[in-house]
Formats: sequence, structure tokens, C-alpha cells
Amino acid sequence: MVAIAAHSDVWAAAASKPCVNFRNLKPTHISATTRTRPTPARSMLQSRFTMSFIHEDFLLSTKAARRLYHEYAEDQPILDYHCHIPPQDVAANRRFRNLFEIWLEGDHYKWRAMRTNGVDEAYCTGNVPPEEKFRAWARTVPHTLRNPLYHWTHLELKRYFGIDELLDESSAQRIWDRAGELLATDELSVHGILAKFKVRAVCTTDDPTDDLAPHQAIAASGLATRVFPAFRPDKALNVHLPEAFNAWVARLEAASNSSIGSYQAFVDALKKRHDFFHSLGCRLSDHGIEHAYADFCPDAEAAAIFDRARAGHAAAPQEQTRFASNLMLLFGQWNAEKGWTQQLHLGARRNNNTRRMRSLGADTGFDSIGDWPQADALGTYLDRLDQAGSLPKIVLYNLNPADNYVLATMIGCFQDSSAAGKIQFGSGWWFLDQKEAMTWQLNALSSCGLLSRFVGMLTDSRSFMSYPRHEYFRRVLCNLLGRDMESGEIPDCGELVGPMVRNICYGNASRFLGLGV
Repeated sequence: MVAIAAHSDVWAAAASKPCVNFRNLKPTHISATTRTRPTPARSMLQSRFTMSFIHEDFLLSTKAARRLYHEYAEDQPILDYHCHIPPQDVAANRRFRNLFEIWLEGDHYKWRAMRTNGVDEAYCTGNVPPEEKFRAWARTVPHTLRNPLYHWTHLELKRYFGIDELLDESSAQRIWDRAGELLATDELSVHGILAKFKVRAVCTTDDPTDDLAPHQAIAASGLATRVFPAFRPDKALNVHLPEAFNAWVARLEAASNSSIGSYQAFVDALKKRHDFFHSLGCRLSDHGIEHAYADFCPDAEAAAIFDRARAGHAAAPQEQTRFASNLMLLFGQWNAEKGWTQQLHLGARRNNNTRRMRSLGADTGFDSIGDWPQADALGTYLDRLDQAGSLPKIVLYNLNPADNYVLATMIGCFQDSSAAGKIQFGSGWWFLDQKEAMTWQLNALSSCGLLSRFVGMLTDSRSFMSYPRHEYFRRVLCNLLGRDMESGEIPDCGELVGPMVRNICYGNASRFLGLGV
């Protein structure tokens, strides 16, 4: 980058020493203009405000933090190992017609803020024209100060479109027009975006009944970014919702080309799909559950619960827990056999608003943090797999920050020599993927485990405009470590801390996940 090149001679001289003391490097000759990050198209928008907070040293409060970021983190590629982007958009190299399509379509983070700002639902999920929905969002943005949406909004406008203007009602038309012009270029097609942000690999989130045709098309296309499926079998656990469960089993029958008349046939069909996903490069499973399941039962009992659900009778809560416990045990065993990484996303309380769930459906912004006890069931589940010699690599994510130290200490109970950091405390997720909560997670992991083995950030996003979330995380990481260096809490040594930063940004995940990137 220009900022680094401008003081490369100074850095090279210092780097030749045994250990670089960042505070002794004083790039005072570098002007603010020199340090400006190059963008695909320098902003043509000028207004009474410019985004002085979105600059080269955004969130980097010390010299050590700035040098860690610019020298070690900034140019690292991205491995987005958990997201919800539609693989069909990658296969088709989708081109977005306007800022609504790429930025607001399906974004429940923005919808929650708009509702809180008193915006009518029609501008969130209704049939209002796309430009009017964008204007409603623009009117809301100034009210999001201190919410991460304010940072993300302007970081994304800067990185995708070179726009340095604050978004509000008065700037909305200019930003809409400028973004529309740039979206028509190859650089902001889906493939262009993946190349622009140096995305080496993406892992989508896929149901066992998905045919994975888009993934096959992507693999055959020669796209430089690797796109892998991830196995998400949550609907297999829903014996307490027999109508939905039986409809899903019918789709599983079609996908597996099998008849499912018994619990064993059900398990066999799931295993067949697990094998199919593996054949297409899948190396991760993902499970979005309220808490771990660890009330195991004999197969005969699971079969009886399955038969009743197939007959239309809803499983009682304890029955559903016991059925789910057996399936989760099988998934863990299959993952271990194939060398997969298993992800557990724990603690979301979904669909709190019954009225809105009925009218709008799931994943529309009515979920929250839950407060289920996590430790006992999680410890029992991991221990059962470990005793059987079937504990896979696991990444644990909690949605309630009260569980940070539960997870940070639990992972230390199940590490072994099969993989460094075999059991991971995953990055801040959903409501916690913001500056404050990222710092909480990093501090808990540092205090109870090995930050140096952390596999880093992911977007968990449905949007192709979320890749700056990796930059955001990297700035938070470097700011935390830079402060420690300047306060004397860790050595002020670039050659010690810098490689750890680089590994957390990309290298650790690349080695840990085994995707060949």
C-alpha cells in the first residue's frame, strides 16, 4: 500500500534489528495525503462533511497499533469460513442493479434500526420501490451513531465506491447515483468483489437437502475464489414440529434418492448427504442451536420418537432433546471421521415476536440473545465424543457474552496434539460482531487460552458488501495489541507480535480448516 511504501526504508532498517521497537520508529515525514489509502475510484463526492473517522488509521489509537495493522494485517487475504451468501449469485456472477440490491436486500440489521427509528415496515420488507427503501435507510443512518451500523455503513461506502461523504437524507441521491454507476462495472460484479477483497475462500451455509448445483458450477468455472458448501442439518432435529419436519424429510428422500420409512433409514439418508457434501469439498458443518444437546438415549427410543413425528405427533420437549442429542452425537462422529471442523452457534432466542413471525417469517430481525445455561450440556457433549475417540475440530460461538469465560475455559479441557487449537472459542457472532464485544472475546481467549492459535474473523453475512468486516476486526485486534505493547504489558517487538497478527488474520484458519487455500 502507499502508506507502507512511503516509509519502507525506515521499516526495512528497523526490521533488520533482532526486534523492532515500534515506538522508536517515527514516520513524522509522512503527510496525511501520503497516507491516504488508494481506492478504486477516488471520491467524486464532496459535501459539507467528510468522513474523517474513516481514514488510514481508523480505530488505531497508538503508533504500535498503526504499524501492526499496516505492516501485518492490512494486506492479508480473506478466508470467510462461515457466511450466508447465496452460492447461486456466485455461480451466476450476479451484477447488482442498484445499492438496494447489494446493500439492503435481506439485511435485518438495518431493518431493526429502521423500525427503532419509527420507519414503516413497508420500507423494510414491503413493496416500496428500492430507491425509496434506500432513502428511508439514509434518513435513519444519522440516528445510528455509536451503533456499529454507522461504522460499517461508511466503511463499506468507502471501500466499495470510494465515497467519502456521510450518508444522510441530503446526500442520499448523490450516493445512490454514484454507487449505481460503479455497480455497472466489472469490478463490482460478484466475481469482481471477491477478487477486489482478496477472498481466497468462502464457506456457505447449506441444508442437507440442497442439490449443491451452484457449487458444482462454481468449481467448474475456474473462479479463483474457492467456494465450499458447509453442512447445516438443523432441520433434522425438529421432531417437535411434525408438519415442517415431515415436509423436510420428503425433501431429504428426494435429495438422497431413498425411501425413509424408519429412523435407521433417516440416519442413512443423512449420512449419504454428508458423504456427498464431502465429495464436493465440504470440510465444515454448522449447527445453530440454543444450547448443546447431551441427554443421550438408546437408538430404540430415538426411533420411537421419529415414528411418532412421522405420524404427525409433536415430540415433547424432553423427547426432542433426547432425539437431537443422538443426532448431534452422530454428526460429531461423522465430522471426526472425515477430518471436518464442526461449528456450534449457541444461544440465539429466535422469533420472539409471534405476530411478526406469522406475517414476515423467520430471519427478518426479531431474534435476540438468549440466556440458556451452556456449561453442563456442552461439557457433557464434548466429553462423550472425546471418550469415543470421535471429537472433531470444533469452533464454539456464543451469543450471550455472559458465556465468554465458560467457552474460553471449556475449550482448554479438550485440546490435544492432533491439531493446534483443536477446540476454538470463535469470534464475536451476530450481536457480538462489533468493536466492544470483539474486544471482550479477544480478552477472554487471551486470558484463558492461546490467542496466537485463534482462527479469526468471519462475516456470518448474507451480503457481498460485508467483507470490510474483516478489516474492522483486524483494526480492533491491532488496536488491542498495540495498546498492550505501548503500555509494556507485552513486548514492544514487531517481530514477535506481527506474525501472530498475520496468523490470526488468515494463516491460522487456512491451516486449521484444511481447505487447501
